[in-house]
Amino acid sequence: MNGGTIVECVPNVSEGRDARILDELSSCLYGVRVLDRSSDTDHHRSVFTFAGNPEEVLAAAVRLAGLAVHHLTLASHEGVHPRMGVLDVLPFIPISGLSLTDCAALARRAAEMVWQQFQLPSFFYEAAGSSPLEEIRRIAKAGEPPHTGTGRHPTAGAVAIGARNFLIAWNIWLNADDLPLAKRIARTIRASSGGFGGVKALGLALPSRKLVQISINTVDFEATPLHIVFEAVETLAGEAHFTVLGSELIGLIPQQAIDLSRGHDLRWLNWRDDMVFERRYSKGSASNPCP
Repeated sequence: MNGGTIVECVPNVSEGRDARILDELSSCLYGVRVLDRSSDTDHHRSVFTFAGNPEEVLAAAVRLAGLAVHHLTLASHEGVHPRMGVLDVLPFIPISGLSLTDCAALARRAAEMVWQQFQLPSFFYEAAGSSPLEEIRRIAKAGEPPHTGTGRHPTAGAVAIGARNFLIAWNIWLNADDLPLAKRIARTIRASSGGFGGVKALGLALPSRKLVQISINTVDFEATPLHIVFEAVETLAGEAHFTVLGSELIGLIPQQAIDLSRGHDLRWLNWRDDMVFERRYSKGSASNPCP
């Protein structure tokens, strides 16, 4: 890729069902390349992906935070995915011409702006702070004070703002309605439990489908290519006499991750060629970013 200084932002909002509200949130993402929007009704969550120069990305992220605070509330929210706020996470990712340290500085500026403008407090994670996101969720749930601002917003909670490298969010669906099994498999494969390096995983139920999934964040696809994880889940499910339905990609994936698993069938359930980050970015704004 070329094109000067490029930062990516992948905010996750706690709304996955109301298309009208999601369209309103999307409307504020001008001045940047909107690359993707993925929503899940069971997770009750949507993931936006956009990129551009740092100042425009920062401005779009802050506008999105304001609309999320205005339109959404935790009071009536329910979904299987953990969340700490209506804007749950706000990561900045270096793509070209800047470093993780630069993205950490952007994250801290974003935190100050969302506090000053919307009274939304922030916790810092990964390169913007010193803790992984799962640890931030734990301390936030325990009532620890935020890193920027005070307390919690009465309806919007708090946001985790971070700087990190490329993360691949994907789910492996099991042909089963067995949540303890999904949790057991997730515990086996995730790095924090002695599993694969660079792999974070949760076992989640999908009530609307009467299935379960292994919800995965691969934070180092070079350390553990995707097919290694998929084949391990397939083996563990088979030992319990269940099968894997396939993989679901959330957002975009870098070409290198595809190359590292070339020749292995990950049985993508929603694959499109333009889900590769480099292809999508080179085309400019997504013509239809909302699936």
